[in-house]
Amino acid sequence: MTHMSYIPHAEEKVYNITFGILSALAIIMIVAGHLGYDIMTVGGLFPYYSFHVPLFLFISGYFYREEEEDRPLFYVKKKAKRLLLPYFIWNLVYGLVAWALRVFGGFTMGEAVSLKSLFLDPFLHGYQFIYNYAAWFVPVLFLIEMMNLCMRLILRKLHMKCEWLILAGSLAVGMAVVQLAIGGHVWGLYKTPGRLLFLYPCFQMGQFYKKKLEAHDTLGNLPYFAIVIGVQLVLSLCCNGLAYSSVWCTGFANGPVIPYVTVVSGTAFWLRVARILTPALGESRAISYLGRNTYAVMMHHVMAFMLVKGILAGIAAHTGFLADFDFVRFHTDIDYYYLVRGAETFQMVYLAAGVLLPLGLQRALDSCIRKGSVLL
Repeated sequence: MTHMSYIPHAEEKVYNITFGILSALAIIMIVAGHLGYDIMTVGGLFPYYSFHVPLFLFISGYFYREEEEDRPLFYVKKKAKRLLLPYFIWNLVYGLVAWALRVFGGFTMGEAVSLKSLFLDPFLHGYQFIYNYAAWFVPVLFLIEMMNLCMRLILRKLHMKCEWLILAGSLAVGMAVVQLAIGGHVWGLYKTPGRLLFLYPCFQMGQFYKKKLEAHDTLGNLPYFAIVIGVQLVLSLCCNGLAYSSVWCTGFANGPVIPYVTVVSGTAFWLRVARILTPALGESRAISYLGRNTYAVMMHHVMAFMLVKGILAGIAAHTGFLADFDFVRFHTDIDYYYLVRGAETFQMVYLAAGVLLPLGLQRALDSCIRKGSVLL
């Protein structure tokens, strides 16, 4: 279902294969990042948390169309239906799941279901029910889409709609947010506007690339990767760690400029990888389905991890195996991941579950909706 995808290219009449692959790669990085599984960090050179959330904003910005400004109210309604409506439905579901697990399962995670946790907390932090915490990005994306629309409508009225100006202005604001965060001033309620303004330039980068750079993105693969990897290597050697937290606006260890440099370098690297993979994977229905349904994976992969841990907990409780399974952490810490025999390779089981189970759920929902439509 196109309305269940983060990626606006799902609305396009012609599916963009390269960006579909890029979307699939990006969501795998998100899932792997929550596991602490460095399978796609390219030897640690491109840490996920230095660019992977902004990468989704870049993709979304790329597919923004100026025609939307001709019907702004329709655009707002469309985005609310495709982003917020399913989010609030699933937020209620996960609120009830968290309640049931607290009452009947001995778990301590998640807040009580209330009007605040259902409708306000998603915009303040998104961690209200824990089991869907990765979907904090959805309300943020919606608000950034609205900010972008309003800004472009105003600039259109003023005859000042220049992509260079938009990118420079948004970067200046984003860097100011980073500087304030380093100084400890982006905290509490300030985190909500902080994360929006920090990520806003990444959305504009997508539009800027489409309009100003894409036609000139013709450098051969060898010099292209030599430049991108060379820049990243220098950053890795000279900086105090490249990772930071987009959701909490923390961890900026290298001043206000470097975070955006790593957004550009990480995006540039994986965009070219996606282009290279396009001829080989362009006909892959599995990759296409994943690229179109990143929303489902983002929403449900943490719960998929819990299902894996639940199976392991059952084995540990009823057999003589997995004696070192930590039941206290299982019930209290969403970031507890038991590895069978301590094997790091077992993370692949979590990764596979985090991607495949949400896609299976989405396919089942698609089938039910299609059958319902036929009956109607």
